[in-house]
Amino acid sequence: MKKLIIMLLTVILTVSILAGCAGNTSGPDKPIIIYDGEFSEMQIIHQMVKILVESHTEVKVEIRDQMSPVNSYRSLVKGDSDLMNSYDGTLLTTYLKMDVSDVPQGQSLYDFANQLAIEKDGTRLLEPLGHENTYAIGVTAQLADQHDLNTISDLIDLAPQMNFGAEHEFFSEEGSMKYGPFVAFYGLEFKDSKAIELALKYSAVESGQVDVTIVYSTDGMNKKVGLKVLEDDLNFFAEYNDALLVREDLFERYADVAPDLEEVLNKLAGQFTNESMTDLTYEVDVNGASPVEIARDFLVSHNLIES
Repeated sequence: MKKLIIMLLTVILTVSILAGCAGNTSGPDKPIIIYDGEFSEMQIIHQMVKILVESHTEVKVEIRDQMSPVNSYRSLVKGDSDLMNSYDGTLLTTYLKMDVSDVPQGQSLYDFANQLAIEKDGTRLLEPLGHENTYAIGVTAQLADQHDLNTISDLIDLAPQMNFGAEHEFFSEEGSMKYGPFVAFYGLEFKDSKAIELALKYSAVESGQVDVTIVYSTDGMNKKVGLKVLEDDLNFFAEYNDALLVREDLFERYADVAPDLEEVLNKLAGQFTNESMTDLTYEVDVNGASPVEIARDFLVSHNLIES
């Protein structure tokens, strides 16, 4: 019996040690961990981060399998990853579960979200990258011309005749910038609404199965499909300024081997416009270029790395 107890204790101790090792093991001799995004914009920027960091420091970057933004943020907070591409509006409304109306007068959404994230989750945004990838509502140019659609409010009377489709993420209950709050805010009652796999969304629009969809302002597929983006005339959607989101302790952990790590990452700050990012995602989504190829070419052309 005594031997059995000792064996059980040994097994428990071994499992505990292994469990401890399974978490984030980032340190000065470990790679920076990033879980890749589901969208080409995130994938391009993550590749830029990897190339920049490995070109200017001795630190390695490991990009792991794709994760939804919500799960990626959870892993960041837990310490299972170190960095992700994100947006100030997503940080505020989805991850911190606040609303635009909570931003104090005279303070930017970016600064308010950053302050809360540091206090609550130990995460923070680096300097903005320069472009905004906000949620927007898109319809085909043909439908817009037929019904003279220019604003989201123009859909109110037509919505009962229209089908709305978007990726699963938009129908989640994580945050206020989602389908339920959106249709309630604008008073929209669509004939049907359905979640569609991201890869099938634009083909569903082209085939006429979907009349109205959620889009992102820098998505290259908008350009390919010829969608018209309607004006958010009642200002429902928040700002979505792109920025790298990191664990607050990242730079302290790598201070010995990469004391300029934050400066290296902020080389991407202000490098993009909505138009330039749309062109980059178009190359990936429409022309089939790899995010690695697009990332490297961009960094070389902007003198951020040597060719």
